[in-house]
Amino acid sequence: MSRSTSAYHHGNLPEALERAAMGLLETQPAAEISLRAVAREAGVSHNAPYHHFGDRKALLKVLAERSMSALLESQRTSTRDGAPAMRLRALAHDYVTFASARPHVFAVIYDPSVCVPGSPTETMAPLIAAEEALLADTVRAALPEIEGQAAASMAAAMWGTVHGLAQLSQAGHLPLEGALSAVDALLDRVVASDG
Repeated sequence: MSRSTSAYHHGNLPEALERAAMGLLETQPAAEISLRAVAREAGVSHNAPYHHFGDRKALLKVLAERSMSALLESQRTSTRDGAPAMRLRALAHDYVTFASARPHVFAVIYDPSVCVPGSPTETMAPLIAAEEALLADTVRAALPEIEGQAAASMAAAMWGTVHGLAQLSQAGHLPLEGALSAVDALLDRVVASDG
């Protein structure tokens, strides 16, 4: 039995298509992924993805949602244990490492043509909120002396800096080790080592 027949008869066609699309995203930019390539990867007819995604833009939005979910899960795992300062360091390291290890997955999350700033999809909105809350809570725990708007501003500053380092590493402009050393240098200046 072919993969396409098996997937369809088991009612798993949407899952098979999304899994195939994510598999492609691991090795190539989202801009290069077509619905036809997803169909080929999933072993289904070239028309099958249109029934699930509708069009290529919808496919890219699903890729961004799945990618954000993967980043959030990785971030949650990295902050499960340790003192507040160590959790913040782990969160920052994880963010940069994720971007370096999975550059196309990371890139599609922040592609403004896919996830339009201020207009996330219904699925993406709670993922963004959860990622922002995780960052804010981790920063507040590591820097309890900073409160209110100052804490929110510090979280945004840290995210912006770490995101920039992640993008440099993701694009190959800065080796991962250099990006992680830069994260450590920043945190050593900002967060008490015994925090």
